[in-house]
Amino acid sequence: MAELYSLLPEGLLVNRTFFAQHDVGPTAVDYYLRSGKIEQVAHGLYRKPGPPLKWENVAYSLNFLGYDVHVGHVTAIGYHGYEHYLRLGFARPIRVYSTQKLPSWVEKLDVGPGFLVQKRNPFTDDSIGIIDVPFGTWDWPIPYSSAERAFLEFASTIQNAVGMHQLKVMLEGAIVLRAVLLQELLEACRSIKAKRIFLYLARTVHHPWYAHLDVSRIDIGSGKRQIVSGGILDEEFLITVPAEFSDEQQEPVW
Repeated sequence: MAELYSLLPEGLLVNRTFFAQHDVGPTAVDYYLRSGKIEQVAHGLYRKPGPPLKWENVAYSLNFLGYDVHVGHVTAIGYHGYEHYLRLGFARPIRVYSTQKLPSWVEKLDVGPGFLVQKRNPFTDDSIGIIDVPFGTWDWPIPYSSAERAFLEFASTIQNAVGMHQLKVMLEGAIVLRAVLLQELLEACRSIKAKRIFLYLARTVHHPWYAHLDVSRIDIGSGKRQIVSGGILDEEFLITVPAEFSDEQQEPVW
């Protein structure tokens, strides 16, 4: 039994493939289940009995099991200290990205605020702007988006004026973003919408790092894009924005 306990730290979720890789056969797994040494969390998913799981246990376990997963979007923005500018008073689901299809149990587990798997990743490269954040007694590394990447992930999902306002408020507090990393991310980002929205708002909030971005090296596509119905067209980035954001008086379009 000591071998099982050394194999399976408290809070780690594993599947039968994990047990097979460590020469723990089906009969032994069933014995451990009947004896209460392990418990089934979801179909084919197990852990040692212990305190309630935290969402970080799940995020780390997914990477441990071989899934390329990182915490991003507004969850990562909150970790970096910028979400509080929104003064939100409710729990949001944990936003995660993956280059692979994740098991169905991820969105079904009753853990914390739950998970929201982002279906569209604005980046093809999941190595740029990713950092490891230690969690728990063993400092398990959980991949998170850097603040710079998380802002672009958020921008890629904006569909209306509410989203524009939210991102603007958070960016107003982001005085110390790294221009070098932003440049790399903007050049690697495949979402034209995300790049245009981010660059427009970055210009609007007037932080010093914006002056160090070389927009000429960033592909922002061509043609006009409607982000806000009845908004004002920004002539540089060719997106419609809420009228109150505009630095100049222009006629509403669309």
